[in-house]
Amino acid sequence: MYILFEGIDGAGKSTQIARLAAAYTQAIVTKEPGGTKLGENLREILLKENDLDKRAEILLFLADRAEHFGKIIKPNLDKMILSDRGFVSGMAYALAGGNFSFEELLNLNKFALQGNFPQKIVFFKADESTLRSRLGLRAQMDGIEARGFEYLLRVQDAMEEILQKLGVCYVTIGAAWDEEKITNLIKEFIND
Repeated sequence: MYILFEGIDGAGKSTQIARLAAAYTQAIVTKEPGGTKLGENLREILLKENDLDKRAEILLFLADRAEHFGKIIKPNLDKMILSDRGFVSGMAYALAGGNFSFEELLNLNKFALQGNFPQKIVFFKADESTLRSRLGLRAQMDGIEARGFEYLLRVQDAMEEILQKLGVCYVTIGAAWDEEKITNLIKEFIND
């Protein structure tokens, strides 16, 4: 089962993936960008502060997504896959940062994913105070986080809209909820 964990920076995805990986020891844990050799190289480019053209930035994320799907996801669809980020983030960041349509972004992502979407999506939703608190603790923000809190909250709103339009099975998790409660809710969602 391919399970995607989505949410803006600081929402708690990585923490919960680590907790779930300990519970589901056979699960494959991966991330976008960066789950492959190409992804690691692209991650370094994409997460720096840069002045890439927005279309070039989208295409680099899509190249990572296609490589990630082909090398990590597709060969392991018979196993549990826990992926930190994916196409929902890609679409949401593009919608929040540029003049792109939902349909064109969806078609590009369908191409990169060979028409395969995850079976389940866990969406972490953070309020502004949680976001400020968590990102304020980081020693250094990456180039995307440095775009600011308002931008990140626009991205989050776009994620929610995308999930509502897609018709993919998803659950919304409050980022400020108790960690143990979140883990248990996600396990119920996975096992349902």
